[in-house]
Amino acid sequence: MTQTAPTPSPEGVFRTLTIAVLGTGIMGSAMTRNLVRAGHGVRVWNRTHATAAALAADGATVASTPTEAVAEADVVLTMLHDGPVTLEVMRHAAPGLRPGTLWVQCATVGLDLQPAIAALADELDITLVDAPVLGTREPAELGTLTVLAAGREDVRATLASVFDAVAMRTFWVGDDAAAGAAQRLKLVANAWVLSINNAAGEVISLAQGLGVPPELFFELIENGPLDLGYLRTKAALILEDRLAEVSFGATTAAKDADLILAAAGLAGVRLDGLEGARARLDRVVEDGHGAEDMAAAYRAS
Repeated sequence: MTQTAPTPSPEGVFRTLTIAVLGTGIMGSAMTRNLVRAGHGVRVWNRTHATAAALAADGATVASTPTEAVAEADVVLTMLHDGPVTLEVMRHAAPGLRPGTLWVQCATVGLDLQPAIAALADELDITLVDAPVLGTREPAELGTLTVLAAGREDVRATLASVFDAVAMRTFWVGDDAAAGAAQRLKLVANAWVLSINNAAGEVISLAQGLGVPPELFFELIENGPLDLGYLRTKAALILEDRLAEVSFGATTAAKDADLILAAAGLAGVRLDGLEGARARLDRVVEDGHGAEDMAAAYRAS
């Protein structure tokens, strides 16, 4: 695995691209704005049209169908909810795709559907780059995501200006997008994220249950080896009653927990902690809190 610095075009000059962004939720919208700011021509589509339409004010061209969005695109970037939706939308986009178009697949889709996604790219005669991103709302808005990418070396210079617009770092983890190396690393990273999120909710719940002010616990660990910025971020959403300020939704987190556990099962690895975290997320989603931040897992206590 290597970390790449920003890579110029072969001529050393920024190359303007036509980019279609399919999926303009929290992440896709933020990425679109940064792509526009970087000087690219961006066309957007979303199943909820109003979400995409709002990006017209930022300079994006709004399309009414996936086919319209991808027409004449150099790059198609998908940031959709999951693998099945990604496959469905790309099949709808197929009539507008040109042979050789670069498909940058940024969603966390897990391992089970990666072969189907790669097969669809082959069927459509387009070039797949598996590029899930690590980060939530704020880093997406700031353009400081981390891209975990796998794809052919000959497309990396072209994509440098795309990734540099949305990310602080790009990790190329392989040259075969179909092999799932980027998805595997993303699942490992997300397992850590979900573990911290779950711990934040449980430790606050325990403190409150025992009559210990949670603030006292955070004072105890401050600046020590047990302190952690992400723990404090999620704890603040809970303690300040800001769970409606969604950085990463509970429903999406539950989906990712399922993907992690499925991959672990294939590998013969048992993740008791993640099973518990998934169960807590499932409970809060069932109770109607799926649209809140994933820190809403706290409510499961």
